[in-house]
Amino acid sequence: MKKSTVLLILFTVNMCVLAQDLSDNKLVAKGAKVELVADGFRFTEGPTADKAGNVYFTDQPNDRIMKWSVSDNKVSVFLENTGRANGLYFDKKGNILSCSDMDNEIWKIDMNGKHEVLVSNFEGLKMNGPNDLWEHPKGGIYFTDPLYKRNYWTRDPAKQMDGEHVYYLAPNTDKPIKLTNDLEQPNGIIGSPDGKRLFVADIKAGKTYVYDIQTDRTLANKKLFCNMGSDGMTMDNQGNIYLTGRGVTVFNPKGEQILQIPIKAGWTANVCFGGKNRDILFITASEYLYSLKMNVKGAK
Repeated sequence: MKKSTVLLILFTVNMCVLAQDLSDNKLVAKGAKVELVADGFRFTEGPTADKAGNVYFTDQPNDRIMKWSVSDNKVSVFLENTGRANGLYFDKKGNILSCSDMDNEIWKIDMNGKHEVLVSNFEGLKMNGPNDLWEHPKGGIYFTDPLYKRNYWTRDPAKQMDGEHVYYLAPNTDKPIKLTNDLEQPNGIIGSPDGKRLFVADIKAGKTYVYDIQTDRTLANKKLFCNMGSDGMTMDNQGNIYLTGRGVTVFNPKGEQILQIPIKAGWTANVCFGGKNRDILFITASEYLYSLKMNVKGAK
């Protein structure tokens, strides 16, 4: 048998195994399959859901935020000229928090499309490029700041910061504090609903860590969660963590892999739960937006 034939058979078998694992997994709704919601984008990122379950995500190269609507299952443009929005997260007041890396800033965007710059620098230096963020239940924003040189930057693309770190922005201030010094390239970030733990993916190191959040909002007791990095990430109401890259990989609270969701795209960038009951997993992957009906819901 030719080597090419063997490889084709192995690929087909592996895909069948993945499909079987997906349909049998208790996290996924019975009979559910990954479905294409919309395509034709240049690169999708940053999905986040509002209280009604509408999902907002970025088409970063086209500098716009898109909206998937619960009411009609259609996607439309919510906002253009977003400062090259990347990672997004809804705050408790219904505003979108955006990692807008045109000028390496963090924005707060209201539902009328008006924005306020929350972070523009760190100790007078341009940040590398805020990438992903999460708001603590009691206020304050945790965000990652890796360096990905952008061809649309007008500034010197050289790194001004002393490394790539995780930061915290307390309420009512524009001065973030640096929380880490030992990560190679932090990217995805998500916290637990009780505000006690923070998960950070070091995509370059190929690892994801979990920290204890202290009462002063600093981090302590860094532990390895799993040997996989991630672009974006989310959490369900059972405490499972969803990592991205080559499809979506799900780990239980102990850091054990329990599900692999294959995605037909070159790169799977990010995930969130949305829909009326927050039980649909939305997946941004290259030019596409996908969805998958789940038996679990997004963590609140």
